[in-house]
Amino acid sequence: MQLRKLILSATVGLLPLAAIAAPFAYVPNEKSGTLSVIDTATDQVVAEIAAGDKPRGLAMSKDGKTIYVSDQPNNDLVMIDVDKRERVGIVELGESPEGVSSSPDGKWIIAASEVSNSVNFIDVSTGKKAFAVKTRGENPEHAVFSPDSRLVFVSAEEADSVDVIDVKRRKQVASIKVGDRPRGIAFTPDGKRAYVAAEIASTVYVIDVAKRKVIKQIKAGTFSNGVTVAPDGSRVFISNGKDASVSAIDTGTNEVIATIPVGKRPWNMAITPDGKKLYVANGRSNSITVIDAVELKPLGEIQVGELPWGVVIR
Repeated sequence: MQLRKLILSATVGLLPLAAIAAPFAYVPNEKSGTLSVIDTATDQVVAEIAAGDKPRGLAMSKDGKTIYVSDQPNNDLVMIDVDKRERVGIVELGESPEGVSSSPDGKWIIAASEVSNSVNFIDVSTGKKAFAVKTRGENPEHAVFSPDSRLVFVSAEEADSVDVIDVKRRKQVASIKVGDRPRGIAFTPDGKRAYVAAEIASTVYVIDVAKRKVIKQIKAGTFSNGVTVAPDGSRVFISNGKDASVSAIDTGTNEVIATIPVGKRPWNMAITPDGKKLYVANGRSNSITVIDAVELKPLGEIQVGELPWGVVIR
């Protein structure tokens, strides 16, 4: 214990507080119009932040200073200062924005606009919309960067496909057919595979990114929805909306290895950087289920605002 104290005291002066403290989880609550802030060390809600009329998709800037949240009825992207815990700006988007993500290189924030059938690119350096890319598939919900920031995969709900955008060329370059109503998307850390959950098909589609084709179909629970990959790439987690569960998939075998009970209508999720805890937004339970991502068992439930849509972790 004494050695641990000496090491900690020696490193505190060298590292920012955020580097040694447990991360915070941020949860957009659609009906409450807020972000709930959860301290992952205690799994307690420590703050509520006003975030528009109907906050849904959200992403964190690479430096961890700003959260970007789509405010669907106002067609805006709300910018929130993480330290001040207050809104500091808005960006006008296309109609009905939903999924939001950040590029790993820190240059871009993107938001999928369902009615406009487009993906909006926001330049982080200016805080302004730089351009938008029209998608061939209708009703894009999630738009997610590949780990090298070169591609964006977009789930087109009404086209039963994943649209592929080349960021440098600023255009769609491919479309990959999947099952009925694709929703969540996540890449493995090496960028070689993407996992896409199709809700009506209740199936997860494994995509070879280089070949741009489906190489495996995995039956998950009923109404598979959100997708999160463990930081080491060993497991993929899928939320199952009708089953009130999360499926854990071993990426080595692409087989379901566990089914974990959560709250009602689980949607989107996030995992801590150390890969130990998964936070699942339960839309109909107004809660977050915390899962031990190593032992694959629930640890507890945290009450948040009404209709939580997802989670991002700083």
